[in-house]
Amino acid sequence: MAKPRVALFITCLADQFFPQVGESVVKILRRLDVDVTFNPAQTCCGQPAFNTGFRDEARSVARRVLDLFEDADYVVAPSGSCSAMVRVFYSELFEDDPDLLRKCRELQKRFFEFSEFLVRVLKVEDLGARFAHRVTYHDSCHLLRELGVDDAPRKLLRNVQGIDLVEMQDYKLCCGFGGTFSVKFPEVSVPMGQDKIHAATETGAEYLVAADGGCLMHLAGLIHRQGVALKTIHLAEILAQR
Repeated sequence: MAKPRVALFITCLADQFFPQVGESVVKILRRLDVDVTFNPAQTCCGQPAFNTGFRDEARSVARRVLDLFEDADYVVAPSGSCSAMVRVFYSELFEDDPDLLRKCRELQKRFFEFSEFLVRVLKVEDLGARFAHRVTYHDSCHLLRELGVDDAPRKLLRNVQGIDLVEMQDYKLCCGFGGTFSVKFPEVSVPMGQDKIHAATETGAEYLVAADGGCLMHLAGLIHRQGVALKTIHLAEILAQR
């Protein structure tokens, strides 16, 4: 039986700020005997432009994604946000172009967020990871609301040896990042982030875990400025621990 072939979509934030997340994803997939490739020509999924109302610019970037990953068996991203952009919002971008919409829908069938791919496609829930800390998990909005992925990250975390997974109150609330929203409306974004951090610290967790770099970057900044004794970590980084 041939190995599954996965093209890694690294995302802008992982590329620029969280390279260890991409390395963790590759490490885990290779342990599972997956053939992982990385196309260095990739750039952005187009979400920042899309969210800010620049549809033509977003469409131009998205067309490149369609071309670069046309031949991949699967495309996996360590981000619910970027995955939702491709899986949900690309259809809006190409709704007036039948040829590109057809190409878009073909890619959407093969594009997965990392935890979703492990649990739903590879049918793996226990990676033999060990992380002896108390953690709480933050559901990013795109992963939860657009893709409907809530149980996959928790199944993976529950099978980590030594971990103490504690749910925070109102865990489905947004952290306030929202991409360019946090830049445009900091007076709204910051209090939302502070509420999320308060909910996380109430659990007594040492680590706040998420599957999206945007949420982690936003929350880590607030945690640092407030001097809170809480660390942020991507799901893939925990799952790569042995």
